Formats: sequence, structure tokens, C-alpha cells
Amino acid sequence: MSLLERMFDFSFLPKYASYFTNGIICTLLISVVSVFAAVLPALLLALMRLSKNKFLRGISGAYIQIFRSTPLLVQLFIVYFGPFGVITLPSYKLFGFIDTAIFIPGVVALALNSSAYVAESIRAGILAVDRGQTEAARSLGLTQAQTMRYVVLPQAVKNIIPTLANELVTMVKETSVVGYLGVQDIMWGTKTTVGATFKPLSPYILAALIYFAINFPAGKAVEALERRMRRGDVR
Repeated sequence: MSLLERMFDFSFLPKYASYFTNGIICTLLISVVSVFAAVLPALLLALMRLSKNKFLRGISGAYIQIFRSTPLLVQLFIVYFGPFGVITLPSYKLFGFIDTAIFIPGVVALALNSSAYVAESIRAGILAVDRGQTEAARSLGLTQAQTMRYVVLPQAVKNIIPTLANELVTMVKETSVVGYLGVQDIMWGTKTTVGATFKPLSPYILAALIYFAINFPAGKAVEALERRMRRGDVR
């Protein structure tokens, strides 16, 4: 069998297609949940980075540097065997095949990692707001917290939304590590198929095509969103 034939030998699909369809559902679910779970800690980290308190800035900076400078897979195992090694989670089956006992640690690890990147995006979005807006709000008698809540953050959201959308696209690829915990994502289905069929190439080709089919249109949608936001700024 030639290399091309081995690459596109999908004869295993009739028997193992459910691994891939279930994997798509699991990958999309864990991606969305992880990104949304990352927003609140990321906002807190961004505000700490902007604080005048050196201690808060130091904690936030250390957190961001640690999570951005270490491999996601290592973080996943530390979270799973650390905190969740002593916490017994209830085991429920979402959609009949996603075990919450391993799904939740995967989400936590991905969210902690993502929050380090999203925090910097939120901080940049806040700093992009015209300083005059803050000064005007303070001159009207608003406190610093009120200014941030009612004036700065609503304007910063427009700068942050495209970044969050892009983080979601990136997260779809990063979820591939949760298969090491047994979460039935796309990569788990791929590795299981390879082990059962002894076909080491074509299942991974199929996985790559699935990731591309998800991320390419999503990436184009993010680009369109960014262009729309820029047109709004011009007006």
C-alpha cells in the first residue's frame, strides 16, 4: 500500500465513527466551558496587574509567568494528581459518554492556563481605553471602582471580545491534552482507533482534518469580527 493510500485509508470509519463524533462534541464542550471559566480569574488577574499595590501586581505577574512558561500537559497532570488527587468528584455521564470526574479537572487545568493569556488581553483592552474617559468619570465624583465598572470595562469589552473569540479557537487545539486523562475528546478517539486497528497514520490524518474543519471557519469568523470592530472605530 502506497503512502497516499495509507494516509487516506478510512476503512475503519464504519466501526469507529462514534469515537470521532463523540470526540467532536466533547472537544467543543470542553473548549467553550474552559474559555468561559477563564474569564473571571483573568479579569481578576488583569485588575491586580493594574493595581498600585506591588504585592497584588507581584502575585498576578508570577501567576501569569508560571502558567505561560510551563507546558500545558505538565499543568494538567499537576492539577489532576494534586488538588483533584485528594478531592473525590461525583461521576456522571454527560451526553452518555463524558465522565464528569475527569472532565472537570481537565476544564480547571485548561481554564487556569487560559486565564494567564486572557488576563494580558484584558489588561491591554483596559489600557486601550482613552485615559480622558477615566479622568472625566473621576471628575464627576465616581470612585475608582465605579469608574472601572461603569466606564472603563464596558468600553474595554469591545477590545477584548475578538481576543476571547481567538482564544476559543486556540482552545479547541489545546484540548487535545485532556485525552491523557481519559476524556473522550477527538485525540482520545484517535488514539483508541489507532490501538484497535493498528493503523498509525490515517486516524491522525482524519483528526487533523476534523480540527481544520472546526478551526479554519472559526478563524475566518474571528477575522471578520475584528474587521467589523475596526470599521466601528473608524466611524
